[in-house]
Amino acid sequence: MPFGELSRRSFLQVSATLPWALRAGVTSAVPVGLELYSVREELKRHPENTVRAVAQVGYQCVEFYAPYFEWNETQAKQMKKLMDELGVRCYSTHNDYAFLAPDKINRARDLNLILGCKYVVMASAQPAPGIDGWRVVAESLNLAEQRLESVGLKAGYHNHELEFTPVNGVRPMEILATNTKPSVMLQLDVGTCLGAGADPVAWIRGNPGRIRSLHCKDWSPQKSKGYTVLFGEGAADWKAIFYAAENGGGVEYYLVEQEGSRFSELETARKCLATFRVKHTA
Repeated sequence: MPFGELSRRSFLQVSATLPWALRAGVTSAVPVGLELYSVREELKRHPENTVRAVAQVGYQCVEFYAPYFEWNETQAKQMKKLMDELGVRCYSTHNDYAFLAPDKINRARDLNLILGCKYVVMASAQPAPGIDGWRVVAESLNLAEQRLESVGLKAGYHNHELEFTPVNGVRPMEILATNTKPSVMLQLDVGTCLGAGADPVAWIRGNPGRIRSLHCKDWSPQKSKGYTVLFGEGAADWKAIFYAAENGGGVEYYLVEQEGSRFSELETARKCLATFRVKHTA
């Protein structure tokens, strides 16, 4: 995958926001980053300049998702060099279930070490039907953790609606939390937690120290809007969520995520960060 140039129009649009980002001068003790799925089309075309544009908006860290796994060592080192120049960190990556399997985990390990990550997150799973299928997922996370911890990395799991939807009266996330080592991060996707009818604050309080990062994605109960609402426009009680995350939840970094909106990808990322800054300091 070649690393190219960001379109001039997109680059200028984002660069125009840089004075605002500098004037704001608001930096949380907990870094705020962008899950790069939010700018997936830009990233697909121009990985390096997309990261540069995201940094110029004011994001402090990024999270790469599945396509990074196709990079070679040179591309990974090139991206790390750029992030170092920008002062941006990559604390975690999102990975397909198969990337943490025994035959691929060494590649995931090596790429994450190059990028300077701490967590290798399983982005989703499609287990066999029933609770036993989720126990298998939990065991795979434990095995991945065992393989990663020797080099200073940790495993994690990211929820969608599926994990908060009861199976025979039990939510799969409860199976994963109960049957994985405490060192395995439970990365909370706030929007999909809400979309499944669960309470993100209660979940954070029920799993102290394990919610080390959150995907700050909002959700609207209006079917026409759903996950396309911008951060702060949906049903999430961000004040309560931030408080719980920073007072027992164990949060180390936040990640804004957007599945799509009425604005361009980069403009969406800019607007979401601006609102995040306001709500986090309110």
